[in-house]
Amino acid sequence: MNNMENLYRQVIMDHYKNPRHKGLVNDEHYHTSHIKNPTCGDDITIQSRVEDGIVKDIRHEGTGCSICCSSASVMSEVLVGKTVEEAEKILETYLNMLTNKEYDEEVELEDAIAYQGVSKFPARIKCASIAWKAFEDTLKESE
Repeated sequence: MNNMENLYRQVIMDHYKNPRHKGLVNDEHYHTSHIKNPTCGDDITIQSRVEDGIVKDIRHEGTGCSICCSSASVMSEVLVGKTVEEAEKILETYLNMLTNKEYDEEVELEDAIAYQGVSKFPARIKCASIAWKAFEDTLKESE
């Protein structure tokens, strides 16, 4: 394993063991999406709050593998504070990276770049993308 892969593994494990923005809230200003992957057991709920075109908060709760749970934490760290347009661009870039599609390498993915290697393991792509797709659903809800 090279140094970069080791660093990425550390990022993933840190977010898995010490998740950021974990826990749902009871607040009507949040939009919620729940997705379950029956194939592998990943089960995630994402809440987001958008105000004046800015992603103010993202909350997550769920169970699943380290890739699923850590990517929800990373996503919340990367996207909070971004405009909706910036969040959508990062989301699109991230999902394209995971699925080996062309993506704009100029888009700053921050710690989400740690999931770049997941594209080599097709069975794990859904694990790394499920929280991001749930967030995308919350954005559609908030429009």
